[in-house]
Amino acid sequence: MRATTLRRALAGLALALAAGAAPAADAPVQLPGARQFDITSQATGQRYRIFVSEPDAPPPAAGYPMLVVLDGNAAFPVAAFLARSVASRRERTGHPPVLVVGVGYPGEADFDVSARRRDYTVGVSAPGEEGQEGGAERFLDFVERELRPRLAARYRLDASRQALFGHSFGGLLVLHAALTRPASFSTYVASSPSIWWNGRRVLDGLDRALALPPAAVPRLQISVGALEDEPPPGRLPPQTLAMLAQRPMVSEARALAARLQAQPAWHERVAFHEFAGENHGWVWLPALSRGMQFFLDQPEAPAAAGRDKDPS
Repeated sequence: MRATTLRRALAGLALALAAGAAPAADAPVQLPGARQFDITSQATGQRYRIFVSEPDAPPPAAGYPMLVVLDGNAAFPVAAFLARSVASRRERTGHPPVLVVGVGYPGEADFDVSARRRDYTVGVSAPGEEGQEGGAERFLDFVERELRPRLAARYRLDASRQALFGHSFGGLLVLHAALTRPASFSTYVASSPSIWWNGRRVLDGLDRALALPPAAVPRLQISVGALEDEPPPGRLPPQTLAMLAQRPMVSEARALAARLQAQPAWHERVAFHEFAGENHGWVWLPALSRGMQFFLDQPEAPAAAGRDKDPS
């Protein structure tokens, strides 16, 4: 081999080795089986970012169960992981694969404070604040009449097995929906619902809910962190403690769950969890995990019970 040819070969080898040793370019992180799209609601006039985690298994005969999570920017990745974990163990558990939908907002923030206050709260707390607060009814109209049909057009969904999860103001919205629109979802998962909001306005729907016939009663999980009303001493300033005293979480959630469980029609359909050692900021994580299990443990609807099952 001539010297010139050898030098070229060695130079080419050096470049190849250098390229192999160079660090790979950064790339966006992607969730398996996940997609997103934006939609502007006619009901609210607002724009939402919708996240969807599609199972890698075909839908059951009745269609996919669907879990809708509020505060989707933060909660969707966790819920999607839980659903993938469920799907990976379905041969042992018998649970079907779950379609997870996160309802969030455009932008990079985990929680859009002003948007969730607008969409998740019940009633208007003061004159002139409409559009800034109290948009729960409009938001639920969006979920039911705009978002769900769009999802049903794309995915095969089980209309009898659909759940809604929310935390804090999101939990307030979930609770409001369970009491006033019990047929919208089969299961409601309310994590640390802000029952105190607007003079406990959410409880206005309680009497009507208690009068429901047994067949119309949904399944409801209410949960709260044990440290929400009484945080460890020395960690919070006096003004924050004073605010917490005006916004009880544990006692309100516990009392509501007890009242519902005292009714024969609701007794077997309400679960209450008070998570030890958890505060308001973190408790949504175990609440979501336990809520997924609560949702999947839903008995089959009578119409589905007689369907032929896959022998596998």
